[in-house]
Amino acid sequence: LSKLIELNLELNRLEGTIPSEIGQITTLGEINLDSNDLTGTIPTELGMLSKLIKLTLVDNTLEGKIPSEIGQITTLGGITLSYNDLTGTI
Repeated sequence: LSKLIELNLELNRLEGTIPSEIGQITTLGEINLDSNDLTGTIPTELGMLSKLIKLTLVDNTLEGKIPSEIGQITTLGGITLSYNDLTGTI
């Protein structure tokens, strides 16, 4: 996965949490995990994705505070987190 640029697992009925190891795929420019059954919090390790341009986590059951690390990704041009139970600001 050392050259993976886009991870799109939308509408796959995935369950469980977003693995923190996703932050190790530093080549990622886009993550789309829309419309699954993901639970838990957004991993702070996503903040290590310095090439991330778009993050979409719509319509899951994510909860807790939005990690401030996400707001430090200077390449991030779009983020959509609606239809979750998240708090905080970016």
